[in-house]
Order: sequence, then structure tokens, then C-alpha cells
Amino acid sequence: MRGVLITFEGVEGSGKSTQAEILCAALQRRGVACILTREPGGTPIGERIRDILLDPACREMHAKTELLLYLASRNQHVQEKLLPALRAGKVVISDRYSESSFAYQGLGRDLTLKETSRLNKYATGGLVPDLTMVVDVPPEVGRERMKGETLDRLESERMEFHCRVRDAYLHVARRAPKRIKVLDGRKSQAELAREVENLVVSKLVEKSVIKR
Repeated sequence: MRGVLITFEGVEGSGKSTQAEILCAALQRRGVACILTREPGGTPIGERIRDILLDPACREMHAKTELLLYLASRNQHVQEKLLPALRAGKVVISDRYSESSFAYQGLGRDLTLKETSRLNKYATGGLVPDLTMVVDVPPEVGRERMKGETLDRLESERMEFHCRVRDAYLHVARRAPKRIKVLDGRKSQAELAREVENLVVSKLVEKSVIKR
């Protein structure tokens, strides 16, 4: 039995990480075996790569270097954590996955979706999420939510960059509407959590993981 891979995406400050945590807790209350993980990171090796990627001191990092580091972290994540959990029949919730590379590097860094897609497929072995939720907010809303926080290398990018990232998320969602759902991140946390849970429960029923 293969488990189910659920991923969350969105611009900085969208609230996706909070929604991923709320969902994991909700599924565990239902008795569903699930794990919550993140990218970049999710494994000891991936977390060390994460430190490099998000370090403001690494501002001179080339766009292709950035992409390859993200994919190195993702490959380790897939091999060490995602595949074993899915093979065990668990529900895996990942805070970011492939669509982040399409948005941040593919279009955000102008590396093209074709090039990013080819390399991502190699890094993931073709592992595609069963359901992806893009928590969508205008970048200026996300930036306002982070006011007063210390920003990492990606968070501190210019607003134009974050606008391209948001546009990219909406673009990839239009290309795969059955799998990628765009949710209004400006809704209240509770309202959004209910919408997320309803979508995920429907997917888990479809996959025969739970009964309605």
C-alpha cells in the first residue's frame, strides 16, 4: 500500500506552514498515521543545506547553484524520509516540495520551467504529490505579516522577485488544476484550516485511507 503525499506551497508569509501543522494535528486526531516535514530540510543533510540556502551571508549565490542545492536537499528528503513513509502507508505532509523550485528558481530566477522540471524529475525520481495546496496571498500581505522578524536570504529578496514567485505558483496551478488547489490565504486561520481539511479528507477517502 502506498501512502499519500500532501504538499503546501506559497509565498513568504502566506501561512502555509501553520496550515500544514494544523492539518497534521487534525489527521492525527482522526487516527491517521501521518508525518509533517519540510523543504529545504527534513533530514539532517537537508537541514545543513537549508542553512546555506537561507543564510543572508550567501547573497552572491548563483541562481543555478541555488536550484541545485534545493534539489540536492530534495533528493535526500525523498530517499531518506518521503519514500519510506509512503511505502509504510503513511500520509506525508510536506511544507514545500517541487512547486517551490518551479516558482522560486524556474520563474523567480528565470531558469525556465522546462529546465527546472527536467532536473526536478531527476532529483525526485518522478515522485509527484497526490494533492498540493497553494496558500495564496499578495506578496505585500506576506511581507507585512513578517514585519519585525529577521528575514532570511529568500525572504529579504525584492518585492519584484516575490511577485514573480506568486505569478509562477498561479501559473503551475492552472496547468494542473486537479492536483494543485489555490486557497485564499487572507481568510481567517480557522476558515482556511476547515477548507484544507475538507480537501484532504476527500483525497484520503478517494485513496481509501479513511472512510467518510
